[in-house]
Amino acid sequence: MKQYLAIDIGGTSVKLGLVDETGGILAKAEESVSFDGWQTPILTTVLAAAERFLTARGEDPQALEGIGVSATGQINSHTGVVAGTCGNLPNYIGSPIKEQLEAKFHRPVTVANDANCMCLGEVWVGGAKGYTDVIGVTLGTGVGGGILTGGRLLEGARGLGGEMGHYRTHAQHGLLCTCGAVGCWEQYASASALKRFTAQALQDNPDSILAQVIREHDGHVSGQSAFMAARLGDPVGRQVCDMYIGYLAAGIANVVNIFQPDTLAIGGGVSNESDEQLLLPLQRLVEQESIPCNRDKRTRIVKAQLGNNAGIIGAALLGKRKLRK
Repeated sequence: MKQYLAIDIGGTSVKLGLVDETGGILAKAEESVSFDGWQTPILTTVLAAAERFLTARGEDPQALEGIGVSATGQINSHTGVVAGTCGNLPNYIGSPIKEQLEAKFHRPVTVANDANCMCLGEVWVGGAKGYTDVIGVTLGTGVGGGILTGGRLLEGARGLGGEMGHYRTHAQHGLLCTCGAVGCWEQYASASALKRFTAQALQDNPDSILAQVIREHDGHVSGQSAFMAARLGDPVGRQVCDMYIGYLAAGIANVVNIFQPDTLAIGGGVSNESDEQLLLPLQRLVEQESIPCNRDKRTRIVKAQLGNNAGIIGAALLGKRKLRK
């Protein structure tokens, strides 16, 4: 059976896996890329980690069908180069991922950003299996997006398609984004935004159940804090959740209106909340805010099912698809 080396590059670690042609993970490992504060370039660490991973398992690179890479940041999927990142990752922008992996292992390499790979993974073996028009949204430090339309990944003319986090939902008087623009969706719908809203609510309501929940967790404000407080009947926590879901729904409704997907899969830690607290109110708001003709056949909003394996599985499918062309 054909095998692919799948590499998932994040800001703090790289995950590696051997994946077969059915999407099954045969082996996997993980190494830090931030062990020395990124003084060693991330790509240098990734190349060494990939070599160790294959050597430890006695795998001949020439026996691999190909190599697929899921990478954080804005990735030019045509060239396999890191075009940009909205976080502080030294020595990362400009990394020629495709070129250096092909030079080292002499196998065909395909590269896409992590949200695109998450979307592909969910279509292959996850919550969107069997669908051809799918949106994947990842909620983390920012908001990532992957768009599958007519069974094809939308890459755009410059290989950077799907950057939904920088869709400007508050362009006139919005918050400054790390990309330099004002009012980007990820400043309102990311997990980082949820933490910021929660921290402000804590400051304004020091005697609330929300404040008690945070104290019980060593003063740590997380993306779960407001949802935990809301489950305990706290109106402050409920208000934070409602505001956040409203911002999330506004962006998703725009995406649904433009692309008309069958399914929209949401990944990231926030997506682990119960359906009653997140998906059901989100679905209701999206239906209300979508154009009326969408309501006869509504877009399914589901939780991404692959979790931490999404990048590895999606990267392998990316490689498999490109090699078919």
